[in-house]
Amino acid sequence: MLFNSFQFIYFFIIIVTIYFAIPHKYRWMLLLGASYYFYMCWKLEYIVLILLSTGIDYIAGKKIGASDSKRKKRLYLILSLLTNLGLLFAFKYFNFFNDSLRALFQEFNIMYNVRSFKVLLPVGISFYTFQTLSYTIDVYRGKKESEKHLGYFALYVAFFPQLVAGPKERSTRLSRELKKVNHFEYKRVTDGLKLMVWGLFKKIVIAARVAIYV
Repeated sequence: MLFNSFQFIYFFIIIVTIYFAIPHKYRWMLLLGASYYFYMCWKLEYIVLILLSTGIDYIAGKKIGASDSKRKKRLYLILSLLTNLGLLFAFKYFNFFNDSLRALFQEFNIMYNVRSFKVLLPVGISFYTFQTLSYTIDVYRGKKESEKHLGYFALYVAFFPQLVAGPKERSTRLSRELKKVNHFEYKRVTDGLKLMVWGLFKKIVIAARVAIYV
């Protein structure tokens, strides 16, 4: 689902309408369900990856926050780093390094039979990987308390407006915004829509036309 598509416009209108129509305590469920649906529109199976990153970093964050031992905190931080960066390397960078090594070995007539990883790159994997890592690092450094609510943490990781194209948000900022009680305000909503329309104009009319010549 592309941002500059009618499908997204319909999706966005429905979610915003329901968001303001339901009580605040249920809004995180709506946004989380919408975010997962949005992500699964790209490729259904890859929801497993974002769920895995979410689960590991949620547990790591809680363990880091609850532990008084510097050693244990460091171990859980390393677990978070290895898991997230390992997934990112496997899906995004493995083929690059593998192909580079193959070319290098061929220069010296050395046999190299490691096959490339033939899978579609998961959309937004860099964004949610570094976003979850920023959370565990913030908890480890004492900049933020560990998130007790799994639903809000999952929403922080998967929030659809910035899931696939950023910007990456620190947990100290976005988590607080997601929990804020928002009421419908005409000026605030129209100002936001004007920004979105201006962004779409720059993307579709200006950038798309310039891209032809670039």
